[in-house]
Amino acid sequence: MSNYDVVILGGGPGGYNAAIRAGQLGLKAACVEGRATLGGTCLNVGCMPSKALLHASELYEAATGTEFANLGIEVSPTLNLAQMMKQKDESVAGLTKGIEFLFRKNKVDWIKGWGHIDGPGKVTVTGDDGTKTDLSAKDIVIATGSEPMPLPGVAIDNQRILDSTGALSLSEVPRHLVVIGAGVIGLELGSVWRRLGAQVTVVEYLDRICPGVDGEAGKTLQRALAKQGIQFKLSSKVTGAATSASGVQLQVEPAAGGEAQTLDADYVLVAIGRRPYTQGLGLENVGLSTDKRGMLANQRHRTEAPGVWVIGDVTAGPMLAHKAEDEAMACIEQIAGKAAEVNYALIPSVIYTRPELASVGKTEEQLKAEGRAYKVGKFPFTANSRAKINHETEGFAKVLADERTDEILGVHLVGPSVSEMIGEYCVAMEFSASAEDIALTCHPHPTRSEALRQAAMNVEGMATQM
Repeated sequence: MSNYDVVILGGGPGGYNAAIRAGQLGLKAACVEGRATLGGTCLNVGCMPSKALLHASELYEAATGTEFANLGIEVSPTLNLAQMMKQKDESVAGLTKGIEFLFRKNKVDWIKGWGHIDGPGKVTVTGDDGTKTDLSAKDIVIATGSEPMPLPGVAIDNQRILDSTGALSLSEVPRHLVVIGAGVIGLELGSVWRRLGAQVTVVEYLDRICPGVDGEAGKTLQRALAKQGIQFKLSSKVTGAATSASGVQLQVEPAAGGEAQTLDADYVLVAIGRRPYTQGLGLENVGLSTDKRGMLANQRHRTEAPGVWVIGDVTAGPMLAHKAEDEAMACIEQIAGKAAEVNYALIPSVIYTRPELASVGKTEEQLKAEGRAYKVGKFPFTANSRAKINHETEGFAKVLADERTDEILGVHLVGPSVSEMIGEYCVAMEFSASAEDIALTCHPHPTRSEALRQAAMNVEGMATQM
């Protein structure tokens, strides 16, 4: 039996960051991961490969549409989908190798296989060849992540009916791709294939896209995507699917009930969310059980079982890689005897479509429900010099501030590269900044970031760049 200070189950963003931090703090750490590569869903079949395809498809559309021509760049591009997929895979491989290097640098052991908790402080790892390795540790961290949520009546085969993994690896551009679910994954992957030439229809059970985002921001993004050619069927549910060698017939009816219709597609992407991966971990051997969603409860990352911790998608909170990373740091630092916490009120969220949507803090709907008096400052990218010069003027910056104290309560951005700009407000809000603090802070000109300052200025109706 190999003895460790901490054994971490799962090598995704939560797990590998926990392992690296443990090594940095001088703990003897092992990370159990059964995939052939480290990085979990995010690096292998999620965040990173999807961004590689988003970037490539944006450039392809710019070259094949009017964007390059309007800039005076005349080209005649052709799509080499195999090469696009190859460069995606090469980028992902480089990132996963980077984690292996950090493991070696920080003296972390990667135990290859699938972990099972046999009792307090005991883990058995089963390799792909059936060999078993016994581990012991003072502390065990569960960071096993999540998996795509299935949809009854629509069986995923990754031939014609795809999950997100299958949609990242198609060998041809769909003629008609139907996306079930208007959340982050569905909109991002739908955008990729729409830009590469597919007709894309998004079917959503609710009456809006991206539930949970600021309502005005969500509507603005939907209008932009619809203008690009994505069709939306909201307040609709899929009740069945029939596959053939050449396609899929979906039965779709109104969510409130009514006459069904048939949608013909050659591929269907099921993107209705993700569920925690907690089955088969041996939780019962330490007295743990999940809720009906499969999630484990925690108090500051501790479970009810002594010495067992939980982080990432397997516990409460948004299923985001950066949330798992923050929890990893806080969890390991507590194990090492340090003080640490995660500010769950300030975890940003991003949808990497074009335009992007980025948010942090409260939405207008949440503030109204709380009965909290607030002020709104908005600034459109149509009035931002850099956005106008770059012909990317869709969207706006919106700042919500407390009516009495001027403290920033929420920020919602729709526009170009806003994923790179939301961090400014994350920092500001971590220090309880007021809108006036941002309004008085010099920003470089001409940049898109000036829209952030102008929105803060406009909380008091003082925007100057209109």
